[in-house]
Amino acid sequence: MILILNNKNNPSFLPVLDHVNSTFHKVICSGASTLIIHKDSIVLEQYIGKQSTANEARIVQADTQFHVASVRKSYIGFAVSYALFYGYINSIDDLVLSYLPELEETIWKDTTIRHVLNHTHGLKQEGNRTVREFAPGTNWSYKQIGIEALTQIVKRTTNKSVADIIHENVFIPLGFNESNWYSKKHEQLVDVMLRYEGDEDWKTSESTEGDKMNMYVSTRELAYWGYLHLKKGKINGKQMVPAEIIEMATSLQSPSTLPKELPQNGFLWFVKDLPAQKTEIGHHVPKGSYQILGFTNCTLLVIPEEEIVAVRMFNSFGSPEGYDYLSDVRSFGDTIMKCVTNESKVSL
Repeated sequence: MILILNNKNNPSFLPVLDHVNSTFHKVICSGASTLIIHKDSIVLEQYIGKQSTANEARIVQADTQFHVASVRKSYIGFAVSYALFYGYINSIDDLVLSYLPELEETIWKDTTIRHVLNHTHGLKQEGNRTVREFAPGTNWSYKQIGIEALTQIVKRTTNKSVADIIHENVFIPLGFNESNWYSKKHEQLVDVMLRYEGDEDWKTSESTEGDKMNMYVSTRELAYWGYLHLKKGKINGKQMVPAEIIEMATSLQSPSTLPKELPQNGFLWFVKDLPAQKTEIGHHVPKGSYQILGFTNCTLLVIPEEEIVAVRMFNSFGSPEGYDYLSDVRSFGDTIMKCVTNESKVSL
């Protein structure tokens, strides 16, 4: 099956394009794109600039694949949900040490899979040492260390890598061929602007198991990934993925003890629930929505209440001086909601 949606351009969503163009000129990048799905149709799709700053650089187009950075975590979250649904993992409240006993017991003590999934594990890396910042479940801090543990738990329990699970359950059945983890560059892949020299995380990894930051996805296929979640795994009347896998991954999983002003998460997705001061999701985006954001400013937002999937892509790297990425990504969602409001007024 190849997932194809109708194109039904809707001028009500052009302010989203204006917003993406504005961000394009605020961050350091050479290319960008945006795509909005609303009520089973693509209502906005636009590609901007080139894949790098080289004179002969390829123009950004439909098959261009952007480095999605931490957006990859939504695929890892899916793999954990898959392992839980099929009984490979007993519970997300199991201790990480029960699956990875080789980890340092005094550091990882009392840390559960839930804590790792929603960034409340309290651990960070200092050189070659793992240290604890706070007790599990008492605070929130966005660190990479837990992601490696999750990919190891998936591999150890299922005997499959994250990439194996995603390919077998999503990419192959839905005909995705512009989403993958790459060990070598090819012409469809963008260059990420201004990577840190010597930063090992940003070197092209030899591993294609889904455990490293070498995932590239086209704009349309990232939107289709979001659409699969919006439809809870049911595409063209066929249940391609058990709905429970999607529901677990995108529902609120943060500990009830967590202070309410902190971000809230599902299986690595940011989830809109109670108003949270430090959330990355816009104020006007309704409860039940969920979003994932990458360091390259790639963003995937799903708004079930309005049947919307929204994607923006850039090949930028972090935040230049004067650019507030949290404010910008919140206003991206709020702009979409204004478009929905305006469209409703027009239809009346």
